[in-house]
Amino acid sequence: MADLLDELMPSYDAHERHELWVSAAPQDAFEAVKAVSAREVRLFGPLMRLRTLGRSARVFDPRTPLIDEMVRIGFVKLGERPGEEIVVGAIGRFWSPMGNRPVATDDFTAFAEPGYAKAVLNFTVRSERGGSRIATETRIIGTDAAATRKFRRYWLLIRPGSAAIRRSWLKAIRRRLDRPPE
Repeated sequence: MADLLDELMPSYDAHERHELWVSAAPQDAFEAVKAVSAREVRLFGPLMRLRTLGRSARVFDPRTPLIDEMVRIGFVKLGERPGEEIVVGAIGRFWSPMGNRPVATDDFTAFAEPGYAKAVLNFTVRSERGGSRIATETRIIGTDAAATRKFRRYWLLIRPGSAAIRRSWLKAIRRRLDRPPE
């Protein structure tokens, strides 16, 4: 079965993928994916403050699940296969600190207004070797050649930080799963 990510954005201009194996059941791993907060993703706060020129401290509630916070600030939930995959997306001028543009979920795949980029982020959970393989992939595509060029320049600068956040997010999921039950 193809991932929702492949259905939503089969081609892209830039991407990154990160994964890890955990010794948890897939359902527990998926719940951890959805529950991790900004506070648990250790690099999220500092890197987002840098990216937003200090404004993110007022934007993200550090205790709320990070995926929910992303949706609250303008990302859209594009799909979910319970226990297997969740996908969120955003449309914006990501190279501009004030550039995200909320777009209704129904319009995401059809949106083609010049001057923007569309980004999708997913998490998948698969059963593997008595535990779970958790992967996250981010894909971005420009709506026109000029937007693609602007995004690629921006991506050269922020890709290391983006990768660090994704790896930190995966480690937060692992830490959450390793905690003893309350």
